[in-house]
Amino acid sequence: MNLSRNDETANTFEIRPGRKRRLLHTDRLMMVVIDFEDGPAAEPDTPHSHPHEQVTYVAEGEVLFFIGTDSRRLFPGDMVAVPPDQPHGIQLMTPYVRLIDTFTPIRQDFL
Repeated sequence: MNLSRNDETANTFEIRPGRKRRLLHTDRLMMVVIDFEDGPAAEPDTPHSHPHEQVTYVAEGEVLFFIGTDSRRLFPGDMVAVPPDQPHGIQLMTPYVRLIDTFTPIRQDFL
């Protein structure tokens, strides 16, 4: 059984100050909880892309989500799907944001 308990030390990695990532994965699927404590942001993060399919769920806070040339403000409970190789990024609109991302295949660069 692959299990991650709800505590700060279980599979948690600091991405940079104010941003933490906690993950759990199988051979083909990865779930990542990302906590942003450095908002709101005056500018969006630099867009990025990857060959993985991604689905993002906004658990807490608000973000401006960019996919290609489109943008949409997302609120708690909103979801968005990002196709492989599509440039995307976010801008934090609130002091604290929690996103839950799923990826397939798993992102080896996150391990």
